[in-house]
Amino acid sequence: MRGRVVKAGETPASSGNLANIITVVRILLAPLFVVLLVLDGGADGPLRIAAAALFIVAIATDGVDGMLARRRNLVTDLGILLDPIADKLLTGAALVMLAVLAELPWWVVIVILVREWGITLYRFMVLRDRVVPASRGGKLKTVVQAVAISFALVPFWQWFGEWVHIVNTVLMSAAVVLTVITGIDYLVQAWRLNRAQKA
Repeated sequence: MRGRVVKAGETPASSGNLANIITVVRILLAPLFVVLLVLDGGADGPLRIAAAALFIVAIATDGVDGMLARRRNLVTDLGILLDPIADKLLTGAALVMLAVLAELPWWVVIVILVREWGITLYRFMVLRDRVVPASRGGKLKTVVQAVAISFALVPFWQWFGEWVHIVNTVLMSAAVVLTVITGIDYLVQAWRLNRAQKA
């Protein structure tokens, strides 16, 4: 745990640096988010709104910890490991809970989670040989997923009417399409790279 916690520099960064702390907090917020939705019990009351607000704040910190790690040179192996796990836990918990509440088809949840965890496991498997960076499409997919889930969680329909469900469907459909396309792109790029290495 020795090393830099906040200060920028070239010396080794502590595994307990600020960026990693934010990532760990994001992981810990996932079960709290689930508890709030369970306690709400589909009533779309204050607990549902609190859960939605918690998700939005937590998912927004994804950019914060990454920015801190890069700008202050606080990148660590622990951070590289935990950051994608934190994102997948949070979005996965939200998608599963929306399906449990019968607000999202289970096949959508399965498609997204298989892609997300599959690509994450692949990136960990090849980590010793190379780092697989997020593509532009992958970054766009992450943003669209976050927006779609946020809109699905906040009960806007109570205030603006049932037409909000159409907006939610369009946003989630865009998230699914981008998730599938970028997943296929990762697989194609991996196949091409392996082929080039064997040539």
